[in-house]
Amino acid sequence: MDRYEIAFAGQLAPGAQLEAVKANLARLFQADAERVALLLSGRRIVIKSNLDAAGAEKYRSTLLRAGAVVEVRAMPCDVEEIELATPPGADVGRDAPTAAAEEAVRGRLEVVPRDEYMAAFSEVQAPDFGIAPLGNDLQDDKPEPAAPALDLSQFSLAPAGSDMGQAKAAPAAPPPDVSHLKLQE
Repeated sequence: MDRYEIAFAGQLAPGAQLEAVKANLARLFQADAERVALLLSGRRIVIKSNLDAAGAEKYRSTLLRAGAVVEVRAMPCDVEEIELATPPGADVGRDAPTAAAEEAVRGRLEVVPRDEYMAAFSEVQAPDFGIAPLGNDLQDDKPEPAAPALDLSQFSLAPAGSDMGQAKAAPAAPPPDVSHLKLQE
């Protein structure tokens, strides 16, 4: 799949006014005047990269409507070729893809290192990890927490209704004597 980058070098669309383009770019990129001036400086600046063809065309047409002419360039696709080594003890006359397929079934492929960094990992053996079926739980179960060992032999239960030693309430004070009070009419 091709990937593209959008670059702007300060070129304006035919008939576009500089001040209008500045205002449009400031609104599109939500940028201040200083950043818009940097965009219009004439240096090639990559605005967005790693876009598919539809996304790159959308950026190009939007910026063209704003008055800016941008360059859409295909990004180089770096694909690393890995050469599989023949497994030890394999027949030289056998078909190479068949031997590699059988080795993959047994769980180990040997890869020829491409540089010193990869050579450090050439002796690492990893098990053949498969793909779990849809909906499987891949996380290990958590062990049940163990109850703490408590010595409760010194405690006992009181019979129902027994006095547990609560503080007694103070006796109520006698009501005040109001017999000498009268209401005036």
